[in-house]
Amino acid sequence: MIEVENLTKRYGEFTAVDNISFSIGKGEICGFLGPNGAGKTTTMRMLTGYMPPTDGKVSVAGFDISTYPLDVKRRTGYLPESTPLYTDMRVGEYLDFSASAKGLSRAAGRKKVAEVMDAVKISDRSRSLIGSLSKGLRQRVGIAQALVNDPEVLILDEPTIGLDPRQIIDIRSLIKDLGGRRTVILSSHILPEVQMICSRVVIINNGKLVADDTPDNLFSRFREGGTFRVKIEGPPELVMNGLLHLPNVEHVVSEGQGSYTITPLDSMVARKELVKLVAGNDDWCLTELTEGALSLEEVYLKLVTNEHLEETAL
Repeated sequence: MIEVENLTKRYGEFTAVDNISFSIGKGEICGFLGPNGAGKTTTMRMLTGYMPPTDGKVSVAGFDISTYPLDVKRRTGYLPESTPLYTDMRVGEYLDFSASAKGLSRAAGRKKVAEVMDAVKISDRSRSLIGSLSKGLRQRVGIAQALVNDPEVLILDEPTIGLDPRQIIDIRSLIKDLGGRRTVILSSHILPEVQMICSRVVIINNGKLVADDTPDNLFSRFREGGTFRVKIEGPPELVMNGLLHLPNVEHVVSEGQGSYTITPLDSMVARKELVKLVAGNDDWCLTELTEGALSLEEVYLKLVTNEHLEETAL
């Protein structure tokens, strides 16, 4: 659905986006992540045709953005970080205007406006002035304008920024419902949010691509160095001493009542050695072994930090 090849954007001598390539399939919800200044917003503007690339290619639904910009825009809905709303207009009037600007006839536009207002749950606000709405409701209006042309691709730049926890939950649920039939690219700094709703994650740092995979595959890349928790019935001092001397174990913390958290250098080797240790002591019993799951935030920090360290070394 979306193909990005060697995409680059330069401003004079400064390279904001540096030769990145990735593809996103139909119906995927993709989290687009990176620190402030990483090039996320610049990339999203190029994907929508709002800004031309310096080099590289972007195609949406088979249409090259440089050759067929209008065809791409007809198939794309875009919500910028700063929601573009006319605060002195009523919700229904603004969405009618958006539908007309996107080429829908009056009859088709009215029908579609009613559908998207119902989809984002603002039908009861049709006569409300946009300026009188809460930030959460304004975000819903912004998403409605992005949906009014029934796009195949939806690009949302920080759609939950500045919202309270209840509003974030509502917008998150709405975005999740929009996936499947549409391809969604979501930029966010709330990493648990991305972990909950995205089937795919693309991470950039300093304009360069540092990861492009499913959350599960990203977690597995770092799982070997992850902590795990064990419960062992046995003399506490002897058990602790035995764990500390296991091969490939970096750190052990006793949590009391026979529970220990182990930080290994190599999780697979450490687990095997742990089983041997317990089996070699007749009065010991291993009652629990739980692998510590990494969060997307931990994976993100590892990727961004490692990439920064590699650049510093160079």
